[in-house]
Amino acid sequence: MGQDWKLESVGKNIKLKNPVLIEGLPGIGNVGKIAVDFIIDNLKAKKIYDVFSYNLPHSVFIKENSMVELPKLEIYYKKTKTNELILLSGDVQPVSEFGCYSFCGKILELAGSLNCKEIVTIGGIGLEKPPQEDPNVYCAANNDKIIKDFEKKTKVNRKSYGVVGPIVGVTGVLVGMSSKIPAIALLAETYAHPLYLGIRGARSILKVLEDKYKLGINIDHLDDEIKDVEAEVIKKTKEIQDLTKKRTGKALNYIG
Repeated sequence: MGQDWKLESVGKNIKLKNPVLIEGLPGIGNVGKIAVDFIIDNLKAKKIYDVFSYNLPHSVFIKENSMVELPKLEIYYKKTKTNELILLSGDVQPVSEFGCYSFCGKILELAGSLNCKEIVTIGGIGLEKPPQEDPNVYCAANNDKIIKDFEKKTKVNRKSYGVVGPIVGVTGVLVGMSSKIPAIALLAETYAHPLYLGIRGARSILKVLEDKYKLGINIDHLDDEIKDVEAEVIKKTKEIQDLTKKRTGKALNYIG
């Protein structure tokens, strides 16, 4: 599993002791990507792997200077006062079911080799209208103990059954495939519009992660900092959705 994905090491090798892996890739409202990119930027995490595969979209992004850029998946590392973090972010998700499963297999191989103690995936739940000021965060996991631990320390809602539909993409499959490592998906309410940026949902997720892991991030800066990347995120999301629709005949629209 995962032979179709290549992890290219960046920089020096690091020694880890039971880190937490947090995944945030593009999805509905881009909630996961916004949250994890904010952690990476706010904590100045260091990149340790570039990820490549032929399962990525066959396209490039065009930058402002007319140079092209391949879609990126990247893995970062940061040691805080209380935890070590492995942060998975990127521009895209795998474009096929096989690609999703093989990618999750590769990430789980890495998590096992790094002795990860927990896996957290982040996604959004699409609503018919923009959410309230503080969107609810639901959870679903492969282990009841990790849910109870989050309940003690955060304001997650475990009553996701009947509220949350199938969690499509890496956000769900990574949790489902993680048989040896406790894993939980955090899903924030957001607006189910392809160009909506789920900043409120990302903020709610970040509050949960701060309460649970004491990351030391300043969530108050999120609204200001996200404006710098808002246009780029929207542009890339639309480009990938258009490409996916051409390939599959349907738009990219999922919980995850």
